[in-house]
Amino acid sequence: MKITDVKTYIVGAPARNWIYVKVLTDEGIEGIGEAYSVGPDEGTVAVIHDFKRWLIGEDPLNIEKIWQKMYYFTRFPGGSVINSAISGIEHALWDIAGKNYGVPVYMLLGGKCREKVRCYQSVGGSTPEELAENAKHLVREYGYTALKFDPIPNSTRRPFNLVVKEAVERTRALREALGYEVDIALDVHAKIFEPSNAVKIAKAVEKFAPLFLEEPVRPEDIDALASVTSKVQVPIASGEELYTKFEFAPLIERRAVDIVQPDVCCAGGILECKKIAAMAEAHYTSVAPHNPMSPLATAINVHLCVSIPNFLILEQRLPDLSLWKDVLKEPLMPKDGYYEPPVKSGFGVELNEDVFERFPPRSWHRKFRYNEDGSVALI
Repeated sequence: MKITDVKTYIVGAPARNWIYVKVLTDEGIEGIGEAYSVGPDEGTVAVIHDFKRWLIGEDPLNIEKIWQKMYYFTRFPGGSVINSAISGIEHALWDIAGKNYGVPVYMLLGGKCREKVRCYQSVGGSTPEELAENAKHLVREYGYTALKFDPIPNSTRRPFNLVVKEAVERTRALREALGYEVDIALDVHAKIFEPSNAVKIAKAVEKFAPLFLEEPVRPEDIDALASVTSKVQVPIASGEELYTKFEFAPLIERRAVDIVQPDVCCAGGILECKKIAAMAEAHYTSVAPHNPMSPLATAINVHLCVSIPNFLILEQRLPDLSLWKDVLKEPLMPKDGYYEPPVKSGFGVELNEDVFERFPPRSWHRKFRYNEDGSVALI
């Protein structure tokens, strides 16, 4: 079997684009994947088509060989655009492999470690009361056993006592609304610049027993992140902005986090995330994949997560809107907060290309304004 063509599609979704990859073969087997929308989406597509020249004629079943070729033959390997392109292509190769052998992809990854994959969704609300009501609705409607929220959606460039107060009020409202039967996770989106202030937030919400606190500080300085983790009792999670085993290795080895969050659409693909998970397992670290992308990315993640021994929980967005329902012919749907792994070969889902023209891509460019407190807001 040989690769004959590589196609791409950019679908305009709310707040971002979805980049789909299709790899074709001379035996008629096609595979699909998703590259992360990192911003310059046309740039990611251009990289995929540049890689296409290297892929034509290759046996798609040699997944590791092709990954090595794309990564190491690049002049300066790394970065979000390159790794997102590699990830989307790599997914498609696994889909082809599963279809070729007539098994779900997870069976090629060592089989199932569990019968279902626990998931969570983010919940919002401008006030603690609205946040609590929205959370109760999600749990009541969809049976989630965990939710994630932003404890400080407003600017952190205020007196920090007010920031901490807001975090406590929102966390308390959610815990009181949900009780302890539902886990709550906090994501501050790396808005806190100082590690000492991140520690203050973690200690202030500790009494509400969070599942984890995500990205308390930015990921560039691993020692700074490790200093936060070493001083608090709340489990710390990070990793969505890191790529490949090479960037995750020091994060894990220095025990800078309790939970790693690789994104299968930009960290290097399925096998790379398996390698990251294996390193984490050797250091007693859990894996909770980052996944804000489309229903295809969720399906890919389900295959990955069901095969990982140290898997904790999967981020996802419920495909309940028209676009989310339509981009796949039969999207996976969670039941009572869990996904059951597909039984069909490959990923078990197919793109619905007929609807793509209804959702043209959008430019990532956004206009900003500066607030009176010096913070930045989208217009």
